[in-house]
Amino acid sequence: MKGSIEKRGKYTWRLRVDLGYHADGTRNRPDKTHEIDDPSLMKLSENCPKYKDATRKLKDYLDDQLAAFKIEVLSGNYIKPSKLTFKNFYENEWVPKYAVIELKNGTTLESHCSKINNHVLPKIGHMPIDEITTMILVKLFADMRKPGARVDKKGKKSTLASRTIQYAYDVTNSIFQRAVEWRVLTKNPLEGVKRPQISKEDKKARKDRKNYFEEDEAVEVIDKLLYTDSKWRLFFLGAIMGGFRRGELIALDEDDCDFENNRLRIDESISSTKNGQADITDTKNEASNDYVDMPQWYMEELTVHVKGMRKLRFEAKANGTWQGGDRNFVFHSGTGKPYYHTTPSQQWKNWCERHGFRNVSLHGLRHTNATYLLGQGASIKEIQHRLRHSTSQVTSDTYAHVTKKLSRKTTAHLDVFDPKVRPQSVPKSEKGARSL
Repeated sequence: MKGSIEKRGKYTWRLRVDLGYHADGTRNRPDKTHEIDDPSLMKLSENCPKYKDATRKLKDYLDDQLAAFKIEVLSGNYIKPSKLTFKNFYENEWVPKYAVIELKNGTTLESHCSKINNHVLPKIGHMPIDEITTMILVKLFADMRKPGARVDKKGKKSTLASRTIQYAYDVTNSIFQRAVEWRVLTKNPLEGVKRPQISKEDKKARKDRKNYFEEDEAVEVIDKLLYTDSKWRLFFLGAIMGGFRRGELIALDEDDCDFENNRLRIDESISSTKNGQADITDTKNEASNDYVDMPQWYMEELTVHVKGMRKLRFEAKANGTWQGGDRNFVFHSGTGKPYYHTTPSQQWKNWCERHGFRNVSLHGLRHTNATYLLGQGASIKEIQHRLRHSTSQVTSDTYAHVTKKLSRKTTAHLDVFDPKVRPQSVPKSEKGARSL
């Protein structure tokens, strides 16, 4: 079997195998582009215009690659290159066949797509996916770290947050992984690119910004909520007392309220809107589908609220303004239609500003619940069950800052044994001992 090697770029070479002719008379010559990433060979490749001009070391290397390619072709593992671009694969394959199915949370899907649309597609979206090399991706993520990589809606340039770069890397990696699994590619070109790390500055900023209320703050928040409209009071208290996600509360139905046992069932979420309609999906994972015990006083208040909603439903159906269909959502504006998925967050932000509380997000109320319960002695396993995390590792990683604080507090109890601060006792073996 004949083969040939042709230089295509500074570090790239085309390997070609001659298999003769197809049945229709056209040449059957499979080829692939190989990129050199060995530093000791890159300089040799850069200074070499053609294969015949290559040094012995470079020729031996390229000959080995051609031999490996021949084996790949003969074994049936070769995948014919296509003109499928990264953008085409992302939009027509990855999004509908993977992301929409696996990323049930609409907000998560939107966030994933925004990272690709804003930071990856403009650079490599037009390129055939099989021609995207490791070095191209090295440059892509290196450029993201440069000043001015972020451009806001007003055209103002700034530096991208390191967490955003890491996020973009993770989503890009997922796209290439699916391409390998679905036999579009033989290898993931991102495997040779080290995952970007979160900078010390971003870590410190995140640590300094506590996205939860301490116990004394939470008490003050709850006191203020007593003077808030019952609808939003119960929504926000639900996030604090139950540790619920925003979308889970929006999707809460009257049938989910078990007033006899003081608990709420969580099995649906509304985290996005499609074509003007709420996108009702299952919760993030199987562990999220569960009942959550609630304080009796909260359920008593919720009983009164639900009765009021039933009265509004009866009136709306009578005058033809009901928009809830056969669903009876616990929280809505009066017509039965669930809230737009970002409305509660905006309401919460406005409420905090109005009452002078610091900027803790609505999701931060979920963290407030976990942080408080951990401080009261609840175990990681108990918190995992209450917050419905998929694994206890997720819970442990999320609340590591709390467990470290509790560990230091626990260790402090051992200070009573410090010999420098407690009275010294004479060991029994020394009592009555003769002086020498």
